[in-house]
Amino acid sequence: MGNFTAFEKKMASAGMGEAVIRAFRRNYEALMRQETGMIPETSISPADGLASLESLSAQADAADAALLSQAVVIKLNGGLGTGMGLQGPKSLLAVRDGVNFLDLMVRQIMDLRKRSGTAVRLLLMNSFSTSRETLAHLLHYHAEGLSDTGEVELMQNQIPKIDARTMEPVEWPADPELEWCPPGHGDLYPALVGSGWLDRLLAEGVRYAFVSNSDNLGAILDPVILRHFAESGSAFLMEVTRRTAADRKGGHLAVRTTDGRLLLREVAQCPEEDLEAFQDIARHRYFNTNSLWIRLDLLKEQLEANDGSLPLPMIRNSKTVDPRDKKSTPVVQLETAMGAAIECFQGASAIEVPRSRFAPVKTTSDLLALRSDAYEVLGNGQVRLAASREGVPPVITLSDDYKLVDQIEALGGPSLIDCASLSVKGPIHFESGVILKGDVAFENTGSTTQNVKAGVYQDQQIRF
Repeated sequence: MGNFTAFEKKMASAGMGEAVIRAFRRNYEALMRQETGMIPETSISPADGLASLESLSAQADAADAALLSQAVVIKLNGGLGTGMGLQGPKSLLAVRDGVNFLDLMVRQIMDLRKRSGTAVRLLLMNSFSTSRETLAHLLHYHAEGLSDTGEVELMQNQIPKIDARTMEPVEWPADPELEWCPPGHGDLYPALVGSGWLDRLLAEGVRYAFVSNSDNLGAILDPVILRHFAESGSAFLMEVTRRTAADRKGGHLAVRTTDGRLLLREVAQCPEEDLEAFQDIARHRYFNTNSLWIRLDLLKEQLEANDGSLPLPMIRNSKTVDPRDKKSTPVVQLETAMGAAIECFQGASAIEVPRSRFAPVKTTSDLLALRSDAYEVLGNGQVRLAASREGVPPVITLSDDYKLVDQIEALGGPSLIDCASLSVKGPIHFESGVILKGDVAFENTGSTTQNVKAGVYQDQQIRF
């Protein structure tokens, strides 16, 4: 087995605490045992018979002040959005009319506080890359009590990249920052412990954490789900929704056949021969929205029972130390998924929620849809699919001409409320007043931008 001492020294000298070092040690030792982290199809069965938010909605949804006073909203805010050409935190990307994700998150919290009369807490799990700019933007909310770093920030850890040849910490003197990588959002648990936030929240009487991605504006703390979770006595609840064709590669919920526990399987944990079954949305119907509810007192008990860390499945990624230089030193990056903790708790459960609670932005295709009339931005900061879409988002396929945010802005904003699918290839510009319905495709094989005139385009394939 490899020598972990060098990793421990490196992490300690960088200020990483015992909790993240223990978690990384566990994953490193699993790597050295040549564990693959794979979950074959033969070891699981599809999840079924879940409770649904729809079945709970008959309950009064008035904010329960007593419960909300025991709740914290945690938003994962470590992403830079470099895949879309952004240089800063993705949460500062404008959604509509100069209002960004962070602004809408604040609106959501202020609405909860107003409705309940309680100081519902917001924690942003920032990374070293997003902390400074995020906190600078929050200075706009000093009056709301959200500008104090010590009150709003939960700092994400960083872990060493592993030299694939020596299995030692990689060295890259040209840019030492590239020797480190994020540990995946499974870092939530050691970050809560190592930062002292877990004990602090419990001391303040906070028992329930609602955790979601900062780019998912549909994920708002719902008092109905909070009440359901509190009354269940469960330690862990995952929000899932029905998979569509667009979700075939996303992690799905399943049941482990050996003990009947729910588990999350990511595509990186699926053997190649099982990919067809993994992508079968009729078989594995539930998609993890990465919105979780956690009982903090029971989390603390589970952590203490497991020597201070949760035994999350290790996910191995093979990369190069400089991701922009494919000839640089090959490395192994170890990650964990926060939703994978569902298998760590006896009696953990899942709840089916409508698609309206899942509106993330991972690509420019997602951003084009979000900025369109296919989605509604509510006064309380929530973003959801228009009701007429019945929970089904438009499927948008864009060519490489539109990978970056500024390229999407040059494309224009057609009406998509009645659009089932849109495909765009080549330089296109939608003029104001373009309405797309059904399945529509535009292709420009030339290099000169072609304008799409105002009007209705329905079930058409148009080539220039």
